[in-house]
Amino acid sequence: MTAGKRAPIQPAADAVSKLEKKPGTARSAMPSKNKIIATKKHSSKWSSQRTAAPSTAGTKAPKAAAVASSGAEGKFKALALQLPPAPKPLGNYKPLVTVGKLVYLSGHGPVKEDSSRMVGRVGLEATEEEGYEAAKQTGLAMLSTLKSQLGSLDTVKRVVKLFGMVNCVEDFTDHPKVINGCSDLFAKVWGSQNGVGARSAVGMGSLPNNISVEIEGVFELM
Repeated sequence: MTAGKRAPIQPAADAVSKLEKKPGTARSAMPSKNKIIATKKHSSKWSSQRTAAPSTAGTKAPKAAAVASSGAEGKFKALALQLPPAPKPLGNYKPLVTVGKLVYLSGHGPVKEDSSRMVGRVGLEATEEEGYEAAKQTGLAMLSTLKSQLGSLDTVKRVVKLFGMVNCVEDFTDHPKVINGCSDLFAKVWGSQNGVGARSAVGMGSLPNNISVEIEGVFELM
């Protein structure tokens, strides 16, 4: 037909392309599909980080509690034992002398919580087992002096040496087993390494006021 020429129809792709180039159109304001996916991933990652944070906050408390209970004070508390009153000197001497990092503890006897003492010669008036308990009680009296003079058992690093004396009959020969009562206690308070030091255990024909055991010690400070 020759009546008039019609304008050519623009391909759909050209129309869309021109629409995208025009500023302010609705299509140009819409975010792309890739941007939406990226935003969702970022939001998901941030949410997981926020929910995971509380689980790491409480991990340090048990560790701190373990450290607190690992000291001499904490270990002694776990034994559920009671310290007797720190014994007063019975003569012209000091209960404790510090030289550098060493603490010299004077001889202590088995003082009980009511300030009375465990007495009797081992092998005659007291059995070996009772002698062991007397040595343990002597160890508690030594701990009481250390705590009262130094402020805390945690200031003591280790046991250096113990000198144990057993009030016993002439033919009694198991002095080391008796003094183990003190050594076993210190091993529980300062551990098997620092709580066990050098030691002597000897028998005596008598001890002051007929106490069953007397022990003196040397300790190293922190």
